[in-house]
Amino acid sequence: MNRKSTSAPFDEDTPITRADIEAGKLVLRKRVEGRLVQPKKRVTLYLDASLIEHFKQMAGERGYQTLINETLKNALLQSDIETAIRKIIREELGRKKAA
Repeated sequence: MNRKSTSAPFDEDTPITRADIEAGKLVLRKRVEGRLVQPKKRVTLYLDASLIEHFKQMAGERGYQTLINETLKNALLQSDIETAIRKIIREELGRKKAA
């Protein structure tokens, strides 16, 4: 099976420090649309087989783990938005009661 590399290309403009060399590691960070992408962390996670199959079908060649990651991030963002909207509605209702 041929797999495409998902690693970011090396950025020639990124300085390599002596500490990086001495530690034996280089931290290459990827930029997307001008913002720095946070590095990922490997975890072991047990999910229902039907859930995995669903994401594999949705992802196609893109990679189902990436799709799961994006879905979880979107769920957090949506939760934050819902919390903010609820707060605004409560504030507005409080103002109308006071008026």
